[in-house]
Amino acid sequence: MQVIVADPGSLEGVMSGDGLGTSAIMAETDKSKTCVCRSQERFMRECFDGLLRDRSRSPGRAPVPPKHVAEIVRLTQATPPHEAAHWTLRAMSTVAGIEASTVQGI
Repeated sequence: MQVIVADPGSLEGVMSGDGLGTSAIMAETDKSKTCVCRSQERFMRECFDGLLRDRSRSPGRAPVPPKHVAEIVRLTQATPPHEAAHWTLRAMSTVAGIEASTVQGI
């Protein structure tokens, strides 16, 4: 029980088990209604076992492959095309063959 209480994400489930309503839990934990409702649903489905382990999620953005990073670094040290004074984001992404947002992330 101490493990569940120590985890801030599982507090909503413990409070649901104590009979508190959604509004009371929202006020106590300063969480949104959506967050509290999801925790309550999970507690109802899986009881305390669901609160002990975190739900698996898909990863965020995939890391940029090292070959792309190396290519961008190489391009920054090279002369830009068409006698330009500096590389533009669009030119660099076109030459490297990757998205502009990926170039920005590097």
